[in-house]
Parts: sequence; structure tokens; C-alpha cells
Amino acid sequence: AAMAARCRLAARFHHIHGANIRLDASHTQATRVESFANGLCFSQEPLAPGQIFLVEIEEKELGWCGHLRVGLTAHDPQNLEVVPEYSLPDLVNMGNTWVFAITRNHNRVVVEGEEVQAQGRPWEPFLLIERVRIPRDTLVGRSRPSRYSHILDDLYKMNVLPATARRSRIGVLYAPQPDGTADMHIVINGEDMGPSARGLPTTRPLYAVIDVFASTKSVRVIPVDYGFPSLQTLCRLVIQKHIVHRLAIDGLDLPPLLKSFCQHE
Repeated sequence: AAMAARCRLAARFHHIHGANIRLDASHTQATRVESFANGLCFSQEPLAPGQIFLVEIEEKELGWCGHLRVGLTAHDPQNLEVVPEYSLPDLVNMGNTWVFAITRNHNRVVVEGEEVQAQGRPWEPFLLIERVRIPRDTLVGRSRPSRYSHILDDLYKMNVLPATARRSRIGVLYAPQPDGTADMHIVINGEDMGPSARGLPTTRPLYAVIDVFASTKSVRVIPVDYGFPSLQTLCRLVIQKHIVHRLAIDGLDLPPLLKSFCQHE
């Protein structure tokens, strides 16, 4: 229950962000409005061990090279004199920051001398990372709500979305280790990419870093329920159960934020 409450609180962007970022009223959508840089964002709160900060790519922008960058930092955004222009290398060069550049393919980390751990089948209900168990359905990207979403959703559940595509979902978390440090894991559409950084300190608060860089123009935070579902999630399930398809949500007499939450499952 404590984890669930903390996760709901942290599923927003910090009010400190890059110069080219604009947040929506709920602080769950971040859009880069100019250029290709100055798109750094942070989680509103430090992450708990095993807590994933998950975003969905909402908009792309043609003409730029490079994609979303994600990671963790021990720097409190509130204490930054200036938000760096880039996560790589600027924020990383400040130390105590670990950032992974997402590419269209080949995001899995393979360490020499170690065997690649077998991934769970995409239809298994939970993703297991160390001792962390995360509902897989939330982690997998979905098609945009439309007349034929019920056909496309089965394809998206099979993880056919490229990592950098619109509707792709990318998350970051840290898993504590026996030696007192932690490993950083990147999760892309329900698949663990492996430890992309090791030896992270667990004695300092760690914030998620989301760099809305280059061809990635806008992302939205996706809340992940741990344990019992929230009242908001239960309301969404009831609403979705009684409509023909998700486009019908637009015609319901509901607050705009609740409509958005129901459409972006």
C-alpha cells in the first residue's frame, strides 16, 4: 500500500525542467516546443527501490537525429543552478548521473562473460526484475484509440513496437544489490534491457531523468499500480467496460483529465 501511494505521487514531472520544455496542467505530459535540445525532465519525487518511472512517446519530430534518453540522477532538480542543455554528456559529467540513449534497435545490455537472462514471455502477467514484480500490461505500448484499436491491440501486446516509435513505453528503475549498491534497469514495452548501469548509491535519493531529445517531441507519464489498484484505475476499468471502443470516451460527460486517463491506459 505504501509503495502504491508513493508511485502515484511520483508519476509526474518535476516543475524544474529544460528551457524548451512545456508541461501540461497535470505535469504528466512534457513537450519540447523548440529546437532539439534543452529537453531535460525529472521525476517529481525520488524513486523508491524497484519503482519504475514509465513514459509513453506521444509525438515525434522529423528532421533530427537521435531519440529519447532516460536514466537516474542523485542530483535534486531543485538544487540545480541551471538545468543542463543535454543529459549526455552535460548532466552525466556532473557526476552521480546515469543516462541511457534509446535507439531504434539494440537496446539490450550484454556484459562480457555473463549470460543473458531469459526474458519472460510477453503474455506473462508480470515482469520480474531481481525481486521486483511489475504488471506487464501497463508496460506495453498500445495503439492510439480508434475504430480498429481492438484489432491492433493484440499486435501491440506482442511487443512489435520499435523502441522509438510513437506509443512505445519506456521506463527506468533501480534494483538494490546485496553489496548495498543498485543496478539501473531500462524497460522497453514490457522487456527488461538488463543492467545498463551498476554501482549506483542507494544512500542518496535517485530521481528519474527523461531527456525529450531530437526526434522525440512529447512524452506522457504512465502511472503504474503496485498492489491494490487505485480508485482512479478502478473507475477507468468500469468506464472502459461499458463503451464500444475508446473513441466513445470523448463523448462522455467526464472531466477532461479523467477522459485523458481513460484513453491513455
